[in-house]
Amino acid sequence: MKALVYTQPNEMQVLERPMPDLAEGEVVLQIEAVGICGSDMHAWHGHDPRRKPGLVLGHEFVGSIAQSAARGFEPGTRWTGNPLITCGTCEYCVQGRNNLCANRTMVGMTRPGAYAEYMSIPAASLIEMPQDMPAVAAALTEPAATAWHAVNLSMRVLARPLHECRVLVIGGGAIGMLAALLLEHLGVERLTVTELNPLRRETLARAARCEAIDPRQQPLADSHFDYVIDAVGSKATRNQAFAAIKPGGVIMHVGLQDWASEIDMRKLTLAEITLLGTYTYTTADLRATVDALHRGSFGDLSWVEERRLDDGPQAFVDLDRGHSASAKIVLRP
Repeated sequence: MKALVYTQPNEMQVLERPMPDLAEGEVVLQIEAVGICGSDMHAWHGHDPRRKPGLVLGHEFVGSIAQSAARGFEPGTRWTGNPLITCGTCEYCVQGRNNLCANRTMVGMTRPGAYAEYMSIPAASLIEMPQDMPAVAAALTEPAATAWHAVNLSMRVLARPLHECRVLVIGGGAIGMLAALLLEHLGVERLTVTELNPLRRETLARAARCEAIDPRQQPLADSHFDYVIDAVGSKATRNQAFAAIKPGGVIMHVGLQDWASEIDMRKLTLAEITLLGTYTYTTADLRATVDALHRGSFGDLSWVEERRLDDGPQAFVDLDRGHSASAKIVLRP
């Protein structure tokens, strides 16, 4: 089969790979569409020691079952899935918080991913979807569920209803874009998104109907926002978030561009700032997100760019160089 393989930092190649083995309790999916994630870009740069050269990346997928060794999962049916393969028995799994599973592994990290014509996955990780759901919409389930999970966690601690808040999203990549679309759907009217890429700013302003700015040209006002989502997670954006948040506000930290940096602990304490971290999504989030995408809660998705899997190497280069106006490129094998 054809696969897009991470061969060395800053290089992807389309290569021939053997068909996946079919293990008990698993299925082999024929991949219809798969998105390029920011974490895949991080790996492509050689910055993720967990993803080593020779690996097939890709974890934002939709496909039809080509082979099945699991009861109730019939060949020909279409599914998206949870790329986090969880144990189902640890304290977090039994609490319904399987995103925190102590024994989790992951498609596209510890086993071959979806940048290929076929991929194997445990049937227990599959997420049911409407059989007529467009492939691109279904492939957005994973990143959209990340935004869904983050916003839902935030709403538990906001002092006022979300639609009353002045909201800032830092970063207009896929998670920032999908968070902005969800916030707009939930009634947020005072929404600002910062993004350095001018092409993406145009897409954000059109698709999410928000104020999309370059913070280098339009500095953010201090202590101005009730709720801030940092969808980048760099030292600079963490500082921006703490400067921009109002006393009593909530910062949701989603991005992981830099793994560590100092934060303004004095403001966190004296201004009673709530700082939340979030990791991916639960199975319940994925199921709710499939329904939301199918109902159009994230808009018409016309901003998503589709390319063939053969164009995958160039797609990574274009995303890295800021040549695409879209926050999400979806590859079609």
